[in-house]
Amino acid sequence: MSKQQPFSTIVSANPYRRDYYASNLNTISQVASPSFSKEQYAISFLNTKSFITALIAISKNVPDDDIYDALENKVYEELALDMAVEYQIQYVEAINKLSESDRFFHVFVVDPLALEQEFNPTVELLKYLDQIIPVPLLLKSLYTKELIDSSSTHGFVYFQENDAFFCVYNEQEFIYCKSLKYSLKQMHERFCELLGENIDLTTFENILGSQGLNASNPDYQKNLFKLFGEVFLHVNDVITYSKRAFEIKQFETIYIGAATGNINGLDEYAQTYLGLRALPFNFDYGLHAGDKVVDNIHQLMHLYSRLEADERYECNFTIFHRPPPFAKRDSGKLILVTAAALAAALLYPGTYWGLSYVEEFHYTLMSQEYDTVHIEKQKRELTINHKLEEKKIAQTLLDEETTAYKQKQDTLTQVHEKKVDYPMKAKIAADFTRSFNQYRVKLNSFAYHEGNKSIDNNASSDQNITQSSSPKIFSFMLTAPKTQDITALLKHLTATKQAQYDFDLKLISYDSNSSTYLSELKAVLK
Repeated sequence: MSKQQPFSTIVSANPYRRDYYASNLNTISQVASPSFSKEQYAISFLNTKSFITALIAISKNVPDDDIYDALENKVYEELALDMAVEYQIQYVEAINKLSESDRFFHVFVVDPLALEQEFNPTVELLKYLDQIIPVPLLLKSLYTKELIDSSSTHGFVYFQENDAFFCVYNEQEFIYCKSLKYSLKQMHERFCELLGENIDLTTFENILGSQGLNASNPDYQKNLFKLFGEVFLHVNDVITYSKRAFEIKQFETIYIGAATGNINGLDEYAQTYLGLRALPFNFDYGLHAGDKVVDNIHQLMHLYSRLEADERYECNFTIFHRPPPFAKRDSGKLILVTAAALAAALLYPGTYWGLSYVEEFHYTLMSQEYDTVHIEKQKRELTINHKLEEKKIAQTLLDEETTAYKQKQDTLTQVHEKKVDYPMKAKIAADFTRSFNQYRVKLNSFAYHEGNKSIDNNASSDQNITQSSSPKIFSFMLTAPKTQDITALLKHLTATKQAQYDFDLKLISYDSNSSTYLSELKAVLK
């Protein structure tokens, strides 16, 4: 929420539990049924089951304007995403991971269909969502607001009704997150199995929130310890992996909490089981809720909304934007046009009456000079007829020019389409290179030709795009230790890419100096 556009209220939405909280200044309270208001800032989150995250590296030579395209290509390739689906992709730079040649980014990927299904009920109430952020990035506000002032490595374990996650921050920056298999619902089901009887989810959550691990019922207490023994066995495996994968020597603190509120005794149990310093996930957010227990995720959303743009991660998945200003909406335009037409309709009678009075006065004067004016009238009629003929001729010329303009417009449209849809040589070369590597064939050099005009493969795609209809030829100079490797490669390319290319391989020669076979493979784009 920027200083340039203040809002009187912040509304946070949990789309999975369908609960909402509103804050104003330093108070926060639950709202049973929120409604649309242009004066409120609406924020929601994605739980860890709703997105895919990965650490992606790209070359430092990639310009900032091309980072999104470069990351998108690598994400689809490295995560083997369905090319038919246009995933929502957001990213934040991993500024604490250094490399001489590469930049690293935490990339978050969301299925757009899932985004609509999960948030449509919320949008039906609020009409828009200003921000939808992955839940681990909300923890950034704890460092920005100095609720955690240490720059060491911290782990966060949080249990929600439909999800649970483990998240790592180092030097006050996001490092890693992982969805855990023990949400509150899953823990409830497992607890009922251990107990040998069914209790409802609300009762289970009330036990955790009010009594914690030291439940007054001995059977409950015994099985709660068994349950959290299994939970922390899983958490310990995830912590071990994160330490190995991200070269973490030691966690300073593990913060543990749940949507039910503080679970009494959980941090001591975790510290004993994990062998790490553990503290409750309990911070002073500066928001007063009276005696009500408010989910930490809601409070983090309200805290995050109050940060300036340069103090938080800009990773916004919302597709539910605010309605445009009244004058820019279709309905607003219709109302304004209707109002203008009504005003003109009311103005016309008065104007017409005044003009009629003036015309009567003029008629009296003109009647006295009728003979003179009659001659002038005939002259003007001749002039008008002449002008009408000129207008007809001009209209004919205008129609011809319009037709010529339309033809030029169509031509430019075709040129634009060819330019936009022009094949990416780097992508095609990368695709062929994978096939070469598969058949142990080495690429010595690569060239691209259009007709008789060669284009250097190191030049940018925009510079090399032409409007020529000449054949587009990719020429690959190949070497291989065996002729069978080259022929097998050609057979594979012919079988898999015949619909896209015409292939030409005329000669395979033997180089006695290098003891390899040489050949030039040409691929003509259809």
